[in-house]
Amino acid sequence: MIDSPDEAARDIPLTIMSAALHRRDPDAGAILKALASALKGLTAHDENTASIFIELTEQGLGKTPAADLWRQIMAADLSFFQSETAQSLRAEGRDEGRAEGRAEGRAGALLLLLDRRGVSLSEGERARIVGCCDVEVLDVWLTRAITASSAAEVFESEGS
Repeated sequence: MIDSPDEAARDIPLTIMSAALHRRDPDAGAILKALASALKGLTAHDENTASIFIELTEQGLGKTPAADLWRQIMAADLSFFQSETAQSLRAEGRDEGRAEGRAEGRAGALLLLLDRRGVSLSEGERARIVGCCDVEVLDVWLTRAITASSAAEVFESEGS
């Protein structure tokens, strides 16, 4: 188990193998952090090789919690990498953030509209609106709220 940044920097391929072999170990995070530190140092000299090592690490971790941790490290600590994985993780994060922002904006507009129209909401109904992440559903509710006189009219199913 290679969990020292200095040791990882001396032999990055061996550290990648260590990460893959210990991917289910509770201390896998220490290996991945050491590897990330070593890759930061490598990037200054050889970004292409560092990108290959990043990809190999991700493949070696499979579908384990360690792989999720590796993706988080890649998105945060190694944001300077231009590898395909690093770029797609950053884009994925931006897209998720935009979608969440759109949903929050729609929910806020819906709550404001209902409040201004004097339509009262229970705590459960308010939580349902705030907790909804589906922009299309929120748009339907927002459209209904323009003429609704009750929360029930906003939430009624299409078949009613």
